[in-house]
Amino acid sequence: MLGLALGDAMGYPTEFLDMERISAAYGPWHTMEMPLSPDGVVRVSDDTQMTLAVGEALAEVTTSPHGSGGPWGAAQAVPPARVEAALRRHFVTWLRAPDNDRAPGQTCLDACGALERGLPWQDATVTSSKGCGANMRVAPVALVPGLSSEQRSGIAQLQAALTHGHPTALAASDLTAHAIWLLAHGCARDALLPQLRLHALQSRRRYHGDWLGDLARKAGAPDPATYISFGWDECLDALDRVADALRTPDPDLDPCQAVGAGWVAEEALATALYCFLVVKGYRRAPIQRGAHTSGDSDSIAALAGAFAGAANGPRYWLPEWTEVLEYEDRIRALGRLWD
Repeated sequence: MLGLALGDAMGYPTEFLDMERISAAYGPWHTMEMPLSPDGVVRVSDDTQMTLAVGEALAEVTTSPHGSGGPWGAAQAVPPARVEAALRRHFVTWLRAPDNDRAPGQTCLDACGALERGLPWQDATVTSSKGCGANMRVAPVALVPGLSSEQRSGIAQLQAALTHGHPTALAASDLTAHAIWLLAHGCARDALLPQLRLHALQSRRRYHGDWLGDLARKAGAPDPATYISFGWDECLDALDRVADALRTPDPDLDPCQAVGAGWVAEEALATALYCFLVVKGYRRAPIQRGAHTSGDSDSIAALAGAFAGAANGPRYWLPEWTEVLEYEDRIRALGRLWD
C-alpha cells in the first residue's frame, strides 16, 4: 500500500506528458525525485484514493462483527452481498469527497454516480470499459488475511466490475491481486510471470457467479465462460508481451514503448510488471521507471510500487517519503489491522 501510494505520487505529475517533456522537467528516469506539494506533502491521485476505498470497505466487511479485530478465517464465508454493499458505500463516499479533485476517470465517475442512485451494480457498471481504474485499486484484496484463493479472485473481480464491466477489467484485476499476493508470500522474481500465466490458464473459463451474478448476460455474452475467457485471453497476450520485452531488457527504453501505454487494465498490469522486473536493486527504481513513462504514468508507477512493496515490505521505502505521504495514517491503519 505504501509503495502503491508513493508510485502514484511520483507518476501523478507526469501522467499526461510525453517523454521529451518528462525528461526536460525531471531529468533521466533514474534521478527522478519525489515531487512535494508547496506544503511539503507527497500528494497522490485518485488511484490511491480509490485503493483506500477498496481497503477500508474490506476492512469493514472482513473484520469480526464482535469488535475483536480478528480477520475472518479462510473457511468462513465472506458474503458477496456484504462486500458489494460496503464497496458501494465507500465508492460513493469517494465520489462525493471534497478531495476527489485529482482528475478521476470518467468511467469511475459515471458508474459511482449510478451506484449512488441505487441501481443494481450490474446496471451501474460500464460494460464496455476495461480502463485501468479497475485494477489500479485492487491491491488491498491481496493483503486481507484469511481469504481463500477463490475468495480473493471473486472479490478482486467484483470490485473491478462495480465500475468496469468488461471481462478484461475483471481478469486483469484478479491477476494484479494474484501478483501482489504471490510477491507478499515470497515468490521469486523469475518465477512471477510463469506463476501468473498458470493462474490465468487455470482461471480462463471460471466464472465466479456468486460474486458476479448475471453480469455476463448484461454484457451481452452468449454464456459466462465465453465472457470471462475473452478477458483472460487478453491478459495472457499482455503477459507474453512482458516476457518478450524482458528477453532483451533495456531499462532506459520507455516501458510504454516496450509493453503498452497502460490506459487499459491489462496494459497497466503488464507495463507495471515490466517496470518492476526490468530494474534492479535500490528503493527508488521501480516507481521511478514507472513514473518516467509516456502513458498512464501514475497507474503504472502505482502498480510497480505495489509489486516492489509486496516483495520487500514497508521498510523498503524511504522514510523521508513515507513520513510526509498523504493518507499515510489511513494506510498504516490497514497495516495494523492486517499485517
